[in-house]
Amino acid sequence: MKQLPENFILGGATAAYQAEGATQEDGKGRVAWDTYLAKEERYTGDPASDFYHKYPIDLELSERFGLNGIRISIAWSRIFPKGFGEINPKGVAFYHDLIAECHKHHVEPFVTLHHFDTPEVLFDNGDFLNRENVDHFVNFAKFCFEEYGNEVNYWITFNEILSVAAGQYLLGKFPPNERFENGKMVQSMHNMMVAHARAVLEYKKMDLNGEIGIIHILEQRYPYNPEDERDRLAAKKDDTMSNRFLLDRTFLGELSPETDEIVASVLSQNNKTYTVYDGDLEELKAAAPLLDFLGINYYQSTFVEYYEGENDINLNGTGEKGTSLYAFKGIGEYKFDMDIPRTDWDWLIYPQGLYDMIMRIVRDYPNYKKLYITENGMGYKDDFVDGTIDDQPRIEYIKGHLEAIAQTIEEGANVQGYFLWSLMDVFSWANGYNKRYGLFYVDFDTQQRYPKKSAYWYKQLSETRLIR
Repeated sequence: MKQLPENFILGGATAAYQAEGATQEDGKGRVAWDTYLAKEERYTGDPASDFYHKYPIDLELSERFGLNGIRISIAWSRIFPKGFGEINPKGVAFYHDLIAECHKHHVEPFVTLHHFDTPEVLFDNGDFLNRENVDHFVNFAKFCFEEYGNEVNYWITFNEILSVAAGQYLLGKFPPNERFENGKMVQSMHNMMVAHARAVLEYKKMDLNGEIGIIHILEQRYPYNPEDERDRLAAKKDDTMSNRFLLDRTFLGELSPETDEIVASVLSQNNKTYTVYDGDLEELKAAAPLLDFLGINYYQSTFVEYYEGENDINLNGTGEKGTSLYAFKGIGEYKFDMDIPRTDWDWLIYPQGLYDMIMRIVRDYPNYKKLYITENGMGYKDDFVDGTIDDQPRIEYIKGHLEAIAQTIEEGANVQGYFLWSLMDVFSWANGYNKRYGLFYVDFDTQQRYPKKSAYWYKQLSETRLIR
């Protein structure tokens, strides 16, 4: 039986657009998701979990069930409805109230500035492909640091830069739904990393007492057949595009020669390029040693096979197991037929991958300061029976990953917290409301909350720190 440190954060994660609802309330500006979801006519971001009105209930539940941390995000368009210019005082006041309620219930807020929700005015003007929007983001960040800097101890610039860029330009699952535009994907990732670096530098100028970091979604890439040199190369390429590019930018400021060579090769095979602008590397290098922590979002790992064909993707957004397909020209094809359990959405349940990723960061980037697991959780089709939810598979998922984390701590990794995705059931970008992750079940018709079996297990964990 493994045990977590006494001062370890055990929290729950949320995001503004996925939890708040109230997308058109109290002066909030539109984001691209508002228009996209209305056009799709499948589901909307309202009311989501109605966190905008229900946050006192959720924070009281958090305290009662032993959580001592929460991830929240500040909706950029709730502060600046157009992304710049006029400030919305009701939005400013809401986050003061929310942060104060977190402290009232002894739940430490970790505050993210960008969680997939660029204001629509800026999104329509190129999102982070437009360098002007880098400036607008930095100005938004500076406003938040000045406004909330004495109330917030932990800041996060971006959540999952890879997911944003790949969702928009490679997978076609986020607006503007472009597919296989590798050059745009890498350019967007680079520009967001520059925006991150500038925000870090601005924060450090203010001499505040808090800390600042960034969150990357990191999935270990393994060769499908470790004995096949072609599979090893395919896994290395995919890892470089998905993990190494962002980790090098985060901890080194620049790409290692090998990372740079592989990125250029993959883009060349797809007849794409990207641009590093004057001054970018200087800012990235200046920010790298100032980073206080890295947040790791981890859900699964991937096994990659050599692939010669054209791009071909099918996202399993319905929970029909076995329908996923990912094949990338110049990289490889993802395989799903290993003897490893997976969720109904084809996500491999593989705690070993989290262990390997943490120890890899410790080994490859010894200048890291500390790590948090900022998202980890299991999407599940929870059955609501007589007011109770028996989600034992979720408990087993969490337990396995916490055991992997505890093992890395025993081996010297400085991991200081774990945030379950998600605190309560929330809106899912690709699946709407049929895929649930929360400790607390949300009846989306009544907005009533019900603790799941996993919530009681998590409470016991918080009291004992024993993983059992």
